[in-house]
Amino acid sequence: MDPAQEAQNRETFRQAVTNTLERRLFYIPSFKIYRGVAGLYDYGPPGCAVKSNVLAFWRQHFVLEENMLEVDCPCVTPEVVLKASGHVDKFTDLMVKDEKTGTCYRADHLLKDFCKDKLERDPNLPAEKAAEFRHVLAVLDDLSSEELGAKIKEYGITAPDTKNPLSAPYPFNLMFQTSIGPSGVSPGYMRPETAQGIFVNFKDLYYYNGNKLPFAAAQIGQAFRNEISPRQGLLRVREFTLAEIEHFVDPEDKSHPKFPDVANLEFLMFPREDQVAGRSARRINIGEAVAQGVVNNETLGYFIGRVYLFLTHLGIDKDRLRFRQHLANEMAHYAADCWDAEIECSYGWIECVGIADRSAYDLRAHTDKSGVPLVAHEKFPEPREVEKLVIVPAKKELGLAFKGNQKMVVEALEAMGEKEAMEMKETLESKGEATFNVCTLDKVVTINKNMVSISKEIKKEHQRVFTPSVIEPSFGIGRIIYCLYEHSFNTRPSRDGDEQMNFFSFPPLVAPIKCTVFPLVQNQQYEEIARQIAKSLTVYGISYKIDITGTSIGKRYARTDELGVPFAITVDSATSVTIRERDSKQQIRVNVDEVASVIKEVTDGQSTWGDVLWKYPTHSS
Repeated sequence: MDPAQEAQNRETFRQAVTNTLERRLFYIPSFKIYRGVAGLYDYGPPGCAVKSNVLAFWRQHFVLEENMLEVDCPCVTPEVVLKASGHVDKFTDLMVKDEKTGTCYRADHLLKDFCKDKLERDPNLPAEKAAEFRHVLAVLDDLSSEELGAKIKEYGITAPDTKNPLSAPYPFNLMFQTSIGPSGVSPGYMRPETAQGIFVNFKDLYYYNGNKLPFAAAQIGQAFRNEISPRQGLLRVREFTLAEIEHFVDPEDKSHPKFPDVANLEFLMFPREDQVAGRSARRINIGEAVAQGVVNNETLGYFIGRVYLFLTHLGIDKDRLRFRQHLANEMAHYAADCWDAEIECSYGWIECVGIADRSAYDLRAHTDKSGVPLVAHEKFPEPREVEKLVIVPAKKELGLAFKGNQKMVVEALEAMGEKEAMEMKETLESKGEATFNVCTLDKVVTINKNMVSISKEIKKEHQRVFTPSVIEPSFGIGRIIYCLYEHSFNTRPSRDGDEQMNFFSFPPLVAPIKCTVFPLVQNQQYEEIARQIAKSLTVYGISYKIDITGTSIGKRYARTDELGVPFAITVDSATSVTIRERDSKQQIRVNVDEVASVIKEVTDGQSTWGDVLWKYPTHSS
C-alpha cells in the first residue's frame, strides 16, 4: 500500500474511534458551549470509569506489589523548587509566530509535519530529497534554534492557517505561572510533573522507611504544561494525569532481588545501536539485555519488565508496544540510561511511559539549593580507615582579599573535587599562588598559599554518607488510555449484515461497566429478578447497568458493546439467566443465585471465559 493511502486509512480509523468516544461520552472538549479551549478535555462517565480502573490496577501492580510509599503533594509549587530542578530556566519549547496574526506554533512540529507530508503524499519525491527529509526527522530533537529556523526558511514553511511568513524560533517556557498569596511577592507555578514533590520529601520518607534503601515513593496527580499549539486529542493536552515512581537506590548497588521474576520476558526493544544503524525494533530477552549491558542495570531492567506486564494486562497489543532507548543527544548529561515505552497508534509511535536512571541529579540539586542534605547512610560493621581530602579556607585572609564576596569564594573552595584540589595544592607549593574559577561570581580569582590549607588525612569512618540514585518510571495516563481505546476498537457486521457495528474489546479489568442486566421482555417478574441480580452485583462491588426498556435485545447488546461492557445478563426465565460474552457473542446458562459470583470470578480474573464456558451449559439465542 502506498504511503498516501496508509495515511488516509489511519485518518479514517482515527475519526471512527474519536467519533465513537465523543458520542458515547468517554471524553469531550472542555467548555464546549463556549466553543472549547484547545488542549483541555473532560472525561465523561465511561471515560472516568476506565481511568479509575487503570489507576486502580496501577496501584495494585506497582504500589502494593513493591510496597511503595504513596504521597500526594500540591499542584502549586514555589518558584525556588522549580528553579533548583532546572524547570524555570530550561523547561522550554521553540516557538514561531505568524508575523501578521500573532498565532503561535511549535517550530519542530511544523518542520516534522512538512517532512512527513512530503514523504507520505508526494509520489514524485526524488530519492535524495526523501533521504534528506528522513534525516531531518531523525535529528529533529537535536536541532538548535538557529538550525530549526534555517530549515523552516529553506523549505519555505509558512503559517498553516494563513500561509503568512513566520518569525524566527524562540524559546517559550511551558509552565503556567501564578503567585502564591495576595501580595504577588511569592511566585509559583502549576507543577509540570509530580516528581519534585517526592524529591523534596526524601528526608522524611527515608526516615519513615526506617532509614533503609532501596525504597520507592509513588504519586498520582495532575500536571500542567502550557503547550504552544496542542493537537492530537488526548495525546497532547495542557492538563493531564501523571503516575510517577521514584525508586531510590544505592548508586554502588543497582541489583534488584526480584529481577529473576521478569528476566525471561521477551518483547520488542529498540536499542540506540539499532536506531543509529537504521534497523527496526526486535524481540530481546530482558535478562540478556541487562547481562550484555544494553540496559544499564537490574533495577532499570526490572521496571522495564514490570511496565511491559502492566501495559499488556491493560489490553495494549504487545506487537504494537516497544521499548526505545534514548539516543545520546536525547539524554540529560546526568542520566545513566533512559528507555521509553512507546505504543503505536494512528498518530505513529507515541511515548507513554518514560523509565529513566536519573543518577543522583535531583537530590543533589535540591540539597545545593535548600542547604538540607538529602542523603542516605550505610553503617559499617567495623570502622574503616579512609584517606580523606581536607580543605580549610583561611576565612580572615579571604575576607581581607575578597570582602563581600568572601562567602562565595569559601563555598567554592570547599566544593572542590579531589583532582582540582590536589592540582591547586601543587601549584600553591611551587608558585605561592594559583588562579581559581568561582562559578557563582562568574570570574577567575587569585588564591595565595596563606588563604587555604589542602591536605589528606587518614580518618576512621563508622558509616558511608552518599546521595542515592533515582530510577524513575513516569506514566502519562491519558496517553495510555487513548492508545488502549485505539487498540480495543473493532467493527463487525450487524445481525442482518446491513451496517457495521462498533465495539470496544476492553479486558474486564479496565471495562467502564463490567456487565449489563436486561429483562428479555417488559415483564414484572423478570424486572424484579433483574433488580435482585443488580443488588447481588452491588454487594460484590461490580459495576453494572440495568436496562428495563422494551427495546429489542439485539439493540441493547449493540449499545453496551459500544461502551465495551464485557458481559450481558439476560433474564428470560424465573430460575436461570443467560450470560453473553461481548467479543465471541457466546452465551451460557446460569442459575439466578449463581450469576453474580460467576461475573465476579471472570471480572476479577480468577477464571477466564473459557473456564466458565466449559463449566456451564451453552445457550443458543
